[in-house]
Amino acid sequence: MERNTNLRWRLPLTCLLLQVAMIVLFGVFVRYDPEAHAQWWMEKKRRNFSSDLENEFYYRYPSFQDVHTMVFIGFGFLMTFLQRYGFSAVGFNFLLAAFGIQWALLMQGWFHHFEDGYILLGIENLINADFCVASVCVAFGAVLGKVSPVQLLIMTFFQVTLFTVNEFILLNLLEVKDAGGSMTIHTFGAYFGLTVTWILYRRNLEQSKQKQSSVYLSDLFSMIGTLFLWIYWPSFNSAVSYHGDAQHRAALNTYCSLAASVLASVAVSSALDKKGKLDMVHIQNATLAGGVGVGTAAEMMLMPYGSLIVGFICGTFSTLGFVYIMPFLESRLRIQDTCGIHNLHGIPGIIGGIVGAVTAVYAKPDIYGDSGVVHSFDFQGFKNWPTKTQGEFQAYGLLLTLAMAFGGGIIVGLILRLPFWGQAADDSCFEDAIYWEMHEEKSTVYVPEDPTLKPPAPSVPSVPLAHSVPMTPLVPSASLVP
Repeated sequence: MERNTNLRWRLPLTCLLLQVAMIVLFGVFVRYDPEAHAQWWMEKKRRNFSSDLENEFYYRYPSFQDVHTMVFIGFGFLMTFLQRYGFSAVGFNFLLAAFGIQWALLMQGWFHHFEDGYILLGIENLINADFCVASVCVAFGAVLGKVSPVQLLIMTFFQVTLFTVNEFILLNLLEVKDAGGSMTIHTFGAYFGLTVTWILYRRNLEQSKQKQSSVYLSDLFSMIGTLFLWIYWPSFNSAVSYHGDAQHRAALNTYCSLAASVLASVAVSSALDKKGKLDMVHIQNATLAGGVGVGTAAEMMLMPYGSLIVGFICGTFSTLGFVYIMPFLESRLRIQDTCGIHNLHGIPGIIGGIVGAVTAVYAKPDIYGDSGVVHSFDFQGFKNWPTKTQGEFQAYGLLLTLAMAFGGGIIVGLILRLPFWGQAADDSCFEDAIYWEMHEEKSTVYVPEDPTLKPPAPSVPSVPLAHSVPMTPLVPSASLVP
């Protein structure tokens, strides 16, 4: 079916309307946090701070830089594996993230940082906004190549809203611990995106099957994204943890888990191939599963060997998912998961939620210390329950996240199915040229000469190189006269 993919008015109007709305809402609601205000010197005196270095900015900004890099470079380049969709993978990721962080600052601000009618904006807000957008980037992987940029902006608007509501219920009402977002970021993003792509099922997508493959160079670009994500993931899981031991422990647990997932994915990928060869898809994705799987329990006393076990399990199941589960989802359940987010984020996210619940149940004072248990799980005030109850609430949080993802994905998918968003036809998916100006590469073309236009070369008997005789140089005859 022919579709009108001309976005000349739809995309500019959508961007302008959304940006004007952001400017107005920021003007009405957003103000600087006291630590970012020009009156910081008064706040410093009131809180008895002796140095500007006690400002939260100097503590959180390095983590913010790492998380920001993951969102814009890591996720963007990870999705460049499609041979003819590199512009869109990086460019659309850039677009949705730039809009998403603005809307996330507002939504999360209203829920978490609203005081006296204003949202107080500080460095921690930026980190949490990037977390929210990371979930949108995860969902983007499921619909990659099949939706227009207008659809992506609409999906981002609704997903950020649903993400914030789900996050508030889990973290503030259920008091769930989820430092690295195994549930709130990865599980929600994965199953929201899978539900949307299920609703947007394309019956004739086989017509674009050839363009879904990768080439050597596109896989190499994708590995850039993988390496950025792998290197910075310890910062991602520890970015908003408590000062001191919690952040330190979260980074250590993530580091160990990521290392184990690399060996697991390489081992399983090689074992499943008849000739023992590695599949680049597995190396690009399953090697990151350990970072997802350890997210919920990152702050907990999981122990280094426990982190290695979690990473190994996640790397194994992620690779198996690419080989066995992904084809089943497409052929039987009509879920066309372009990037395989179910294997990288969905399965490890659920594993991470389960690991967090089990680790919370077995959190004992002889491991944490009495004050350590209270501090690590915020057992104070009205939240004065045993660790078993904490584990139960962790499990409830995982189930609620899945329900929110499925329900929200269905509603948003139905909205995106409307035919006037400029989406491409089935035979035009995974193609940059639909939405981007493509400049042809200029190259020198070699045209062989026509041998009939030049006289034949004189026939000279060839002399073997071994028997060649050195030639006497020609000199003028006058030089021979004494």
